[in-house]
Parts: sequence; C-alpha cells; structure tokens
Amino acid sequence: MISDIKQLAIIGPTASGKSDLAIKIAKKIDAYILSIDSLSIYKEIDIVSAKPSKEELSSIKHFGIDVLKPNDYFSVDIFMDIYKDVIFTCKKENKNLIIVGGSSFYLKSLIQGLSDVPTITEEVISHVKMKMTDLQECYKFLYNLDSQYMKNIAPNDSYRIEKMLLIYEASKLTPTEWFKQNPPKPIIENLDIYNIDVDREILRDRISKRTHKMVELGLIDEVCYLEQKYTRLPNAMSSIGIVEVLEFLDGEVTKEKMIENISTHTAQLAKRQQTFNRTQFAEVIGAPLNQLEDIIFAKNGGISPT
Repeated sequence: MISDIKQLAIIGPTASGKSDLAIKIAKKIDAYILSIDSLSIYKEIDIVSAKPSKEELSSIKHFGIDVLKPNDYFSVDIFMDIYKDVIFTCKKENKNLIIVGGSSFYLKSLIQGLSDVPTITEEVISHVKMKMTDLQECYKFLYNLDSQYMKNIAPNDSYRIEKMLLIYEASKLTPTEWFKQNPPKPIIENLDIYNIDVDREILRDRISKRTHKMVELGLIDEVCYLEQKYTRLPNAMSSIGIVEVLEFLDGEVTKEKMIENISTHTAQLAKRQQTFNRTQFAEVIGAPLNQLEDIIFAKNGGISPT
C-alpha cells in the first residue's frame, strides 16, 4: 500500500552540521534522507564533498549520493527525477523524508517547480543535433529570436542552448513565449524548512578545521586520482577543494597556501549560501544547531507515515 508521508528540509551553510542533524532526526522520525549536495551526487568524489561516512550512510538510507560518475552531466532536471523516485520509494516503504544539503537551489526548484516542455519528436531531436554542431551559430540564432531570454544564458552553455532550441523547434514559440504560456508547477508543497543559524566566525573556524582534516584524510591523493581518471574537463573538477589542489599540483602555490585558499573559498561559499537561504525561501524556521534538533522534533516528534 502506498501512503502519504511527512517531508521536511534542513538547510544551512557548508560545515554547519546539517548531515549529522539529519541523521539524528531521521532515526527519531523513521525517515530516509535525500541529499541536495551538488558534489556528493558523484561517485569517487568523497573527501572533497565531505560525504557522510560509510557507517552513517549505512545507518540511514540515503538518496542523491554516489549516483553519477564525475564526468556525467548533472542538472536540476535530473535532480527532479531523483526526487520523484525517492518519494515513490518512501511511500511504498512507509518512510518519511528529510531533504538536506547545501545546494538550496535544488530545494527552491522543487518548491517552484519546472515548466513543462513540448512534445519533442525524434525528427526534431535529430534536426537539433545537427544544428548543435555549430554552437556559436545556434546561440546567435536564438539570441536574435529571443534576446530577452538568451541574455541570461552563456554562449558556451551547450545544455541550455540545446534545450531552448528543442523547445523552439518543437513548439515554434520563443522560450519567453513558451514559458509564459507554460508556467512552472510546484512539485512539493507545504514543506517545513529548517535553517541552521551559525555565527560566521564560528563557521570559519569549523571550515578551517574541516579543511585540515580533509588533507589528512588524503584530499591530494583523491584529486590526483580524479584528474588521472577523468581529466580536468568535467564541471565537477572545477569545484572548491579540487581547483586549489590542482593549483598546488601545478606548483603554483605551496601546500600551506592551498589549505588557506580552500578555507577562504569555502567560507565565501558559506556566506553566499547563507544569503541565498535567507532571501529565497518565504517561511523558514531558523535556530542554532544545538537548538534546532529539539525544535524539529517538537514539531515532528513521534510522527510516522499515515
């Protein structure tokens, strides 16, 4: 029997303690965990992404972790499909769901939803593939057609350019007109969102300690392995923690400077995450980590899928 389930989200900046909190809550409310972390979704990127340990992953069933290879393409569309599969599994197995991670953009996409796309035939796909051999010309064509929409897409963003071209060829509508006629539909509604409030000085200290620990665990060896196996071309290889190690391997910086750069860039990311979480969600319950567990459990304690 497929039942309704309770869902909640835990967000916060990197190194704020989200994963540990999610596991604690999941054990109390009989839930699975869906990761919204843009690096943890990749296999073999373990230390850089600060994934939960094997013991933690085995203690509570996790989704959205170790799904793709580092050279596989990843987008919000793929995440949406993962979410739908997870919801089906949770309902089938009578489990609640905790969504947790630092890439809150994916959470916002779930709440806002995505627009439908027109029916795309094999003929249209084949036609567009042929056109896409000249990416620059495709971008120019779409920009002249709909500068309002295309000005927000980079000329080298082949994925989005191809998607817009498919929409136009299938519907004969500009992207602006298509999305106007087909507004996004929310995928998830009535979601409680909990944000970990943390002082920036405390966060910087945690980030620094975590960076040193990552190096001790073999960060440099992991990046060497990833570069050798996948080259530097995949988007995942331009992530914080990988770029700085590659600079060290190229002899551009010392090991000490590499560690400093990782900490600095991670702290800058954390600041951006805090700003996003504060401004992009209408209703969020925020509290320091040591209080949030009690707050979440007080509202959700003892729940079970019904």
